[in-house]
Amino acid sequence: MSPYRVTLTLCGIEILGLISITAFPALLPTFITAWELNNTQAGWISAVYYAGYMLAVPFLVGLTDRIDARRIMIVGAMIGGISSLGFALFAAGFRSAAILRFFTGISLAGIYMPGLKVVSDNTEGPLQSRFVSFYTASFSIGISLSFFIAGEINILLNWHWVFGVSALCAMAAVMLTALMVPSANTNPAAKAGLIMIDFRPVLGAKPALGYIFAYAAHMWELFSMRSWIVAFLYYSQSLQLIQAYKVSATQIAFLINLIGLPASICGNELARRYGRKRMITVVMLTSTIVCCVIGFSPALPYVLVAGLCIIHGITVVGDSAALTAGAVAAAPVGCRGATLALHSTLGFGAAFLGPLTVGVILDIFSQTPALSWAMAYVCMGFGCALGPLFLMWMGREM
Repeated sequence: MSPYRVTLTLCGIEILGLISITAFPALLPTFITAWELNNTQAGWISAVYYAGYMLAVPFLVGLTDRIDARRIMIVGAMIGGISSLGFALFAAGFRSAAILRFFTGISLAGIYMPGLKVVSDNTEGPLQSRFVSFYTASFSIGISLSFFIAGEINILLNWHWVFGVSALCAMAAVMLTALMVPSANTNPAAKAGLIMIDFRPVLGAKPALGYIFAYAAHMWELFSMRSWIVAFLYYSQSLQLIQAYKVSATQIAFLINLIGLPASICGNELARRYGRKRMITVVMLTSTIVCCVIGFSPALPYVLVAGLCIIHGITVVGDSAALTAGAVAAAPVGCRGATLALHSTLGFGAAFLGPLTVGVILDIFSQTPALSWAMAYVCMGFGCALGPLFLMWMGREM
């Protein structure tokens, strides 16, 4: 099968599997009011999705060195369909929502990185980095559509239907994977051993670790922003003297994340031309500055606030594909699955801690909302600023 067709098919499956990812954050103000949640509880429900991913991905992705990644993708998509349907029918407060979102996070662990393994195994050669960047950049399309679909369906119907549609999309991903995805490579030597992940070769590869740790810093900022952007825009709207906006917060979130697709692909192309480490460093430092500025901006005219958030949508993902492609290229021979497992585990571990930390900060400074949002965005930017330090630490062997 053509590498272009393989990549395009897997991008479509990835997008379908991601429709549920921001279904809760996109409707965060609705749930806070309906279920009387505080910011820390809301942060937990948003973050526990990534906790499910983080805990499952070392096993599910590590298994891709032993069994066909396509089978893991099918199981992951099925879990996503069941958990999203369960949320639509049974979620009624903090505990039930957190449990069901945890399982939806597990489903992403079975789809996203195993899909990346299939892409990388079926696109060997000098253009592999480009195909990997297309796949990772498609994450932005999935997140964007998740924001848009959640906002529009909630307006037309209600939040129960939002999660019902997410379940249908996950089941469509099951069918496409079973019918159209080719097999991935396996490691015969790994099949003979126990079904456990051996991270030792990866932990001994400093070039790979540099990209993995920098990716974790990137994910802290990125998923903190994605989990709280709608709530932040709602707060900014409340400060406007008149209703100076015609576009909803979820529609702006859709634009912010959609622009990440070309930004991520262009970032990887610039990395190939001018040097991966240099480009990633420039992008991460720029994103840190923009992130901190946004935290002090909510009282500005709404068009400026939205504009700053869209700029942040470019900088926050400009390094994403370059970081993942760098980890793939630096993976020890025969350990690509283990490398991706560690890459994704630490990355989504940061994606779990980031939104939760933001929720705690918002509650700590809740008596002064303007200060609370300023501190929340400074916290996001601080995490991103650690990325260049990790790259510098590993620089001698890169």
